[in-house]
Amino acid sequence: MTPLLSLRHVSKTFGSRPRAVHAVRDVSFDVAQGECLAVVGESGSGKTTLANMILGVFGQSSGEIWFDGKGLPIRRTLEHRSAIQLVQQNPLSSLNPKRSVGASIRLGLDVFGIGARSDRWRLVEDALEEVGLPGNFRRRPPAALSGGQCQRVAIARALACQSRLVILDEPTSALDVLVQARVLRLLEDLRRVKGLSYVFITHDLSVVRNVADRVAVFRAGRLVECAETPAIFENPQVDYTRQLIGAVPVVAEDELKLRESLSGGVPE
Repeated sequence: MTPLLSLRHVSKTFGSRPRAVHAVRDVSFDVAQGECLAVVGESGSGKTTLANMILGVFGQSSGEIWFDGKGLPIRRTLEHRSAIQLVQQNPLSSLNPKRSVGASIRLGLDVFGIGARSDRWRLVEDALEEVGLPGNFRRRPPAALSGGQCQRVAIARALACQSRLVILDEPTSALDVLVQARVLRLLEDLRRVKGLSYVFITHDLSVVRNVADRVAVFRAGRLVECAETPAIFENPQVDYTRQLIGAVPVVAEDELKLRESLSGGVPE
């Protein structure tokens, strides 16, 4: 089966010699339809540069990026921009404070020509309801929403654009633990129901273990290891991956017992 996304020998260099910065070096991987690939690594490892090349914010210096079996041009078409969407790290700053929630979501529908003009407010409300918010939230300003609600709006905006691949750039790092769990559960439900594919960029390996099918480990712009999630955690093949896993905070045994004794799971 043709992967939804393919990178082949992709590199990105900023500047020129002797001060050139090699942000991404000779990276190749695939993302299947409906798959969640986590991209992990310390700050400066090339994760965000990789995301920006997939999104078309800037072009790669060399190599090829393919989407749904076709090469992606450096200058993305409206169809490509609609199909590949971004959910940013900070949910509030990703929304224009001068626009209502509904206006921010509808903007994509207008730009990409999705649906009849007379139907677009209904499509906005449908997108909000898909992420668990009432349709009448479209009239609210972003400042009136909590962090978790803002992130749901950002996800709704991506869904309304009829996205097939969503780049999630640290989508829960700005949220508290309980809200984080709800957003992650929402993302997983949407992936299952809609067949979405995710590139999940994060430094939080505890999140990765629960959401990703595979993990791509980056260091200094290079892809050093890529494997299914259980294999990465149970049998990492390179020292750097072992160091990342070893740095994950360990919950004390008494706290684990306390968690196991609690019933009802994470409250909604």
